[in-house]
Amino acid sequence: MTIAKIAESAGVSVSTVSKVLNGRADVSPATRSRVEELISEQGYRRRRSSKRTSSPTIDLVFHELDSAWSIEIIRGVEQAARAAGLRVVLSSSGGQQSPEDAWIGSVLAHRSTAAILVLSNLSPEQHEQLATRGIPFVVIDPNGDPGDGVPSVGATNWNGGLAATRHLIALGHERISVIGGPKQFLCSRARVDGFRSALESAGLEADPALVQEGDFSVGSGHDRAEELLSIEDPPTAIFAGNDLQAMGVYEAARESGVRIPEDLSVVGFDDLPTARWVGPPLTTVRQPLVEMAEEATRLALSLSRGERPANLRLDLATDLVVRQSTAVPRSG
Repeated sequence: MTIAKIAESAGVSVSTVSKVLNGRADVSPATRSRVEELISEQGYRRRRSSKRTSSPTIDLVFHELDSAWSIEIIRGVEQAARAAGLRVVLSSSGGQQSPEDAWIGSVLAHRSTAAILVLSNLSPEQHEQLATRGIPFVVIDPNGDPGDGVPSVGATNWNGGLAATRHLIALGHERISVIGGPKQFLCSRARVDGFRSALESAGLEADPALVQEGDFSVGSGHDRAEELLSIEDPPTAIFAGNDLQAMGVYEAARESGVRIPEDLSVVGFDDLPTARWVGPPLTTVRQPLVEMAEEATRLALSLSRGERPANLRLDLATDLVVRQSTAVPRSG
């Protein structure tokens, strides 16, 4: 299938098809839709050339760009991209499930070498648009099932939740709460599932009142912890779904006159740089964010060279980092 045949079938000029393929804005929506449909139906794929025809850039798009977590991902992508002689174009989808079509248009217009999505997924149409142009993409921590054949990089979230909870159980805690992240995020559900598995293995039941959902922000950690500390039989330990929520737990404890770790043990998840500097230093599950971003970038670049790695799904190991925010529960 050639551009000329696509143009003939669509009843437009070859230059118009070329504009659509390259994400040019000067094409009417109706024409663009008709051409995209034919490109998909006819199975058109841009041929690879021995010469570089793409821009030496990697497009990096976040679900939301508002935390120290994001900085760690950016650092990893930038390090791997710089080593390959590429620059990084950064954008955010503003909390939407998939990036806006304008983002796809931008990627097509400057013909990026590859794209990396963080906590986002592409719609089937966007996926097809990148595929027809020969622009590979990789998802870091997909917020849902990325689908068969979609390259992705994550961490062993279930193991991390299990390790965090087992640590608290080993200290003697039985009233353990979890403040997870948004349920639609796979990583959040896996951490809470690990929490439940640890309790079950120890013969403990998960009190529904102690299983809370946050949104991975400091504010949600504070609000959920405030509620938990005010109930008649409050938890003696809280496993926060990420370090930001753990910071919120710290503040709620301070406001309530609850001492950490004397009255309340706290475990986070991520091991952001700030975790070791809060008071007391936070026990947390280290998620190798920089390494995840580097692996995602290298995977995207190998796909751009036409290589087919043996594994398209990578989950890097998590580790429990014990600091001073956890202790044996206070008797009584």
